[in-house]
Amino acid sequence: MSKNYVLNMYDKLKKFPFGKQLFTMYAANRAPYFKTMSPLITKIEPGECHCFIKKRKKVENHIGTMHVIAICNGLEMAMGFMAEASIPKHLRWIPKGMSLDYTAKADSDIRCEAVLPNNEWVEGDLPVSVKAYDVNDVVVVEGTINLWVSAKKPKE
Repeated sequence: MSKNYVLNMYDKLKKFPFGKQLFTMYAANRAPYFKTMSPLITKIEPGECHCFIKKRKKVENHIGTMHVIAICNGLEMAMGFMAEASIPKHLRWIPKGMSLDYTAKADSDIRCEAVLPNNEWVEGDLPVSVKAYDVNDVVVVEGTINLWVSAKKPKE
């Protein structure tokens, strides 16, 4: 199977100094809202994506921990780019819902991960596992982002 445009761009840019930063700027320009948390995509492969969020004042809440909505944005970004890098060409996806549990305080930088086991794409409801880890690998948020996957309409 040939790689798609997301994987091709990631592989091309990561070879350069600051390549992952360049890729993340490209990615965030495709969905500008993601720029609000100053993310860094650190890994993309079929069925998996990691997004790093540095703990900064602009993503903190009133008690000085990372705001959970910033973490949710990181999880959604990881899921979205995992999906774009992985989905077969004859299918399309759209997020349908998100169910998350906040399991610990996020008082450090955060690594967000989205994983689709075995990169198995099926039409219909498709749950994608998402987790956010602090610098000590403690899970601070975990859950599922549900996608609706359907066949692309044939081009006329």
